[in-house]
Amino acid sequence: MKFAICNEMYEGWDIARICKDAAACGYQGLEIAPFTLDPDPRKVDEKRAREIGQIASDAGIVVTGFHWLLVKPDGLHITTPDAAVRARTAEFLKHLARLCAAAGGKFMVFGSPKQRNVLEGETYEDAFKRAADVFGLVSRTCEQLGVTLALEPLGKVEGNFLNTAEETIKLIEAVNHPNCRLHLDVKAMCCESKPIPQIIAESARHLAYFHANDANRRGPGFGEVDFVPIWKALQQVRYDGWVSVEVFDYKPDPHTIALKSLEYMKKTMEAAK
Repeated sequence: MKFAICNEMYEGWDIARICKDAAACGYQGLEIAPFTLDPDPRKVDEKRAREIGQIASDAGIVVTGFHWLLVKPDGLHITTPDAAVRARTAEFLKHLARLCAAAGGKFMVFGSPKQRNVLEGETYEDAFKRAADVFGLVSRTCEQLGVTLALEPLGKVEGNFLNTAEETIKLIEAVNHPNCRLHLDVKAMCCESKPIPQIIAESARHLAYFHANDANRRGPGFGEVDFVPIWKALQQVRYDGWVSVEVFDYKPDPHTIALKSLEYMKKTMEAAK
């Protein structure tokens, strides 16, 4: 497994400084939230994305991909009954896929709970079909670019659509495209009724990417989640992809979060052998 870290916790840092810090801490990859590149990511072009990829390479790491895809601009949604909004959202996701590939990234993690929720007055079945249609369109573009769209289950505290890995896999199977796969997040799995190792085992065939964090929304080792069983489960299913640290509480500071999270992950991974 390879270690990456998400960039949005480095508030106010330029991309070169972020890459250097991530590399100095021992990470091999950086995962980027597009809204950190520009408040309107539609203004970011492939030339700039290639520059970012080169900055990462110069620091000795790679861009693994994108996440928090639909935070900005406002007005995007995948399950709305408004076909024009869905079409605009699909085109924006295709734009992000092109940027991701230009930066050297291979994965786009789709969380964005507010932009996927089943809206009031709408049925789950209609929302499911609309989401499958959007993801199908985007996945075909991703295939041409060598990018995987990884759908992220999120607990009910965050939204009302795709709350479990099992539910998300049903949507992935409905999309039925090799570039539409599953992303798992430790914080989100803590909201499920099943133990995390069981979720990993049952999801292994679809798993493409993995976020490491704690139920308290901080980094690995900053809370009570024991990662030894998690590493054992990932090893048992022969997962050898990226493990990316994503936090939502930026205290005490980004460097400490990055350093201590990786120290904890390496220590517990060694204990899991």
